[in-house]
Amino acid sequence: MAKFVLWGRYCEDVLEKRAPHREAHLAGLAVQKEQGLLITLGPTQDLTHVFGIYEADAIETVKQAIEADPYWQNGIWTEYEVREWIQAF
Repeated sequence: MAKFVLWGRYCEDVLEKRAPHREAHLAGLAVQKEQGLLITLGPTQDLTHVFGIYEADAIETVKQAIEADPYWQNGIWTEYEVREWIQAF
């Protein structure tokens, strides 16, 4: 399976705006982790961007997971990019 990196942007005032959606967001990530789709994910220290690593057969699988996330559906993540990644080391 291929590995993919996610690089995305958070909305303004993310700490307040994410609160109503955080529990569902984390529950969904836990399911993705159990399925082996999600390797790791988290915000940058300044809370402006999100970074993640996924493992999947196709980039479309990763994009579907991102777009099904409550953070995407509710505007907490405002834009994202997914690229196939070669883990060299």
